[in-house]
Amino acid sequence: MFKLINNNINFMALRKVAMIVSITLVLISIGSLATQKLNLGIDFTGGSVIEVGYEKTVEIQPIREILDSRGYEDAVVQHFGSAKEVLIRLVPRAEQDKAELSSEIIEALKSSSEQAIDVRRVDFVGPQVGEELTEDGGLAVLYALIAILIYVSLRFEYRFSIGAVAALIHDVTITLGIFSILQLDFDLSVLAALLAVIGYSLNDTIVVFDRIRENFRKIRKKTSLEITNISVNQTISRTLMTSLTTLLVLLSLFFLGGEVIHAFALALIIGVLVGTYSSIYVATTTALALGIDRTDLLIPEKDSEELARP
Repeated sequence: MFKLINNNINFMALRKVAMIVSITLVLISIGSLATQKLNLGIDFTGGSVIEVGYEKTVEIQPIREILDSRGYEDAVVQHFGSAKEVLIRLVPRAEQDKAELSSEIIEALKSSSEQAIDVRRVDFVGPQVGEELTEDGGLAVLYALIAILIYVSLRFEYRFSIGAVAALIHDVTITLGIFSILQLDFDLSVLAALLAVIGYSLNDTIVVFDRIRENFRKIRKKTSLEITNISVNQTISRTLMTSLTTLLVLLSLFFLGGEVIHAFALALIIGVLVGTYSSIYVATTTALALGIDRTDLLIPEKDSEELARP
């Protein structure tokens, strides 16, 4: 099998620079999440979504003016996929039936346009359901991180588990930060993508940690930093091949899969890129900073009395 890179690259020489970059990105992400927050979709906020298609290109502003004249000043109108398709989002109104609301909007659009309008989708989520989904989604991410912390602690050593969870928090925070900065729609599909990113990043980190543990037990005359660097070099080809093949699929979904899974594919693309980076630098650097040493991973040797027992 061919080698993708030279196996003598000193990856760990850049660990301090990488950590500065990571901390900066995490702080920017937290700042954006605290100020701009996420652009939550209807799954979390509740409300109605109406997707319509026109025969020809249509301008957004006239549609906004029509809805404003009907008393829907809070409606969000945007193109969806192409200039011929329009997505309208409305906050729920307690005094109005959802079927009546959608019918009124569609009738207003049809009466104000000479083009034939094709109603593609009408969705409604109540505010109570949206609130429950927000809470349950956050708990799902939290429970996943706790379960991973326990799993890695049992399989490896507690400093490795802290490094793995630090990498996962890093990946999730930066992915959420990008969605917050760009104000991209955050819905249930993006939440599912975040959980998939956690699994992908953990798998990559486990491969690196497994090789580090193996090398700690095999290589006697190297420092922890040198053994970590050797281990990353030995696993980098596998890491890059896995990431590249995954990205090929995700890019196909992003460009060809349609607007419905656009945010889902984008979240996974960001997560795979950030997760590949964090497995090399964040997880391993955290474990090194906590003082991981080969003596922590050596299998205890049995004394002569135990060996002599039948």
